Amino acid sequence: MKDKRPVNLDITTISLPLAGYTSFLHRVSGIIVFVGIAFLLWAFDMSLSSEEGFDQLKEISGSFIAEFILWGILSALAYHIVAGVKHLLMDSGIGETKEGAPIGAKITIVVSSVLIIALGVWIW
Repeated sequence: MKDKRPVNLDITTISLPLAGYTSFLHRVSGIIVFVGIAFLLWAFDMSLSSEEGFDQLKEISGSFIAEFILWGILSALAYHIVAGVKHLLMDSGIGETKEGAPIGAKITIVVSSVLIIALGVWIW
């Protein structure tokens, strides 16, 4: 059977609802957290390898770039957790209606933004 539905793969022309964007960001934040774990494991290994490694990591971690990377990883983790909780609530029947989806998306963005700002203040 031939499928006659239009196929649009240009993401810049697709108009998603807010819940669609938060769902997409949930996937992206999961990828960032997955890649960020490699950075954190490298830092953990370096800190435990020797006293010199620990001192090196101490110097590196004081730089703006290292703090920015850490903030990015923690921000992605915070967003991923908040969006994950939203998905768990939807799985239990809360906010899965057409009217509840935009409200859940807005709550996800607001709570995540507050956490991301708090993480920035904590790191710097």
